Amino acid sequence: MTAAAWGLLVATFAACFVEMVEATTIVMAMGFTRGWRSAMIGTAAAIGALAVVTAAAGYAITSWVPKTALQLAIGALLLIFGLQWLRKAILRASGRKAMHDEDAIFREEVESARAAAGTATDDGLDMFAFIVSFKGVFLEGMEVVFIVITFGLNAKNVPLAVVGAVAAVIVVVALGFAVRRPLAMIPENTLKYGVGLMLATFGTFWSVEGLGVFRAGRAGLDWPGGDVALLVVLAAWFLLTRALIALLRPARVPREPQRAARTDLEVAT
Repeated sequence: MTAAAWGLLVATFAACFVEMVEATTIVMAMGFTRGWRSAMIGTAAAIGALAVVTAAAGYAITSWVPKTALQLAIGALLLIFGLQWLRKAILRASGRKAMHDEDAIFREEVESARAAAGTATDDGLDMFAFIVSFKGVFLEGMEVVFIVITFGLNAKNVPLAVVGAVAAVIVVVALGFAVRRPLAMIPENTLKYGVGLMLATFGTFWSVEGLGVFRAGRAGLDWPGGDVALLVVLAAWFLLTRALIALLRPARVPREPQRAARTDLEVAT
């Protein structure tokens, strides 16, 4: 596989991994407190809805949008999406935003589930657990669908993007079954920062290529060095974010040295 193919696989796997960890936390909270049957039905319904959305969106994009315009539109969306991830990562790393904590999120979801009114219907379905599980999986899954479609279409390798996403889902589900608790041991804040860097990098790369839609012939622009330019763009985003983290990190106020208590002998002299 080429470097671009590996980059596509790693980017889709990491991004989908993070989203699935968050969805799993919600489903586990509902399962432990309200019942696994309703939580699993809500999850299955969300997956079915996501499959329909994926098929419809993929068909519409590939059928109606020209190639160069597709590069520009998807690149711009990825760049915006990546900048949102990087903004949060920069604020967290600089101490201006609380770190993402799956254990805390799990406790909040459990408390909400226990406080919610309502019981199972006649067919045994708990609507609260069903709706919360459906919403959590569907919303997080929509980001996965967006990443898979945009990365796959622009890289001209949708199957590889799907492989990365499916692998992430399998790993997260397996870990969830193995530990039977929120996956707080995963360095999610670091992963989010890395995913933000990759989204911003690919978004920049593809949106610049897509600017060729405005010139005669509408042929995409070429980066110097081809796909190797991705590494340069990634390094640029990394250096920029590190500089912003250092700039935003609150300055430490130096403590005044405590004056030693004078002894009686010193006072006498």
